[in-house]
Amino acid sequence: MRTFYDPHIEASAEKHQLSEEESKHIVRVLRMNEGEQLALVNGKGVYFEATITQAHPKRCSVKIDRTEIKELPTNQIHIALGPTKLMERIEWFVEKATEIGITEISFVSGKNSERIKLKPERLEKKAVSAMKQSKRLFLPKINELISVSEFITKFPNGLIAHCEDGEKSTIFEVFETTNCPILIGPEGDFSPDEIASALENGYKTITLGENRLRTETAALYACVCAQVKIDSL
Repeated sequence: MRTFYDPHIEASAEKHQLSEEESKHIVRVLRMNEGEQLALVNGKGVYFEATITQAHPKRCSVKIDRTEIKELPTNQIHIALGPTKLMERIEWFVEKATEIGITEISFVSGKNSERIKLKPERLEKKAVSAMKQSKRLFLPKINELISVSEFITKFPNGLIAHCEDGEKSTIFEVFETTNCPILIGPEGDFSPDEIASALENGYKTITLGENRLRTETAALYACVCAQVKIDSL
């Protein structure tokens, strides 16, 4: 059964008219007709099975046959990273992290950042596609680009990965399953002042292994480690 996304459908709905974008995909691209069944998710923990009642390319309507509601997980995986120059690499990270189970993604701009502008709408489309493919019911929150200092102030007491020498812990040793953002620097790493500011705001330094990783690889590795720790609890 094909799965479609509509953030506006409520858990109590008995019928629903899909967005023009999804209607066009269902009717014009997939050529689905009245009486055919499909699945819907709203990205907020609700899964629906429905039957098409009006196969219109701009306003496809469905009747809800079955609803399944899942509670919002208490565990959180919040990764913040410096966006790379190539947008494709960030899109890859968003897609894979969504499949793994990330709950929130932030982007930070600092002294050594390669990109100072970002379009969250484009990244959300990647997240939606990955959510549907992986059969997740919750869409991760994707935040606007802010400065490293703003992020540290807004989200204190997290973990930071950087390339400077010093004592470091593994994610498995120090990751907390709530209110524990993980900061990943840009290709040029965090500046000494940014690292010092993070430590002053309760951050702990972590290692991601002996190899020096690309930004998006490091962020995905951190996401996997966090999910593994959550799964082990």
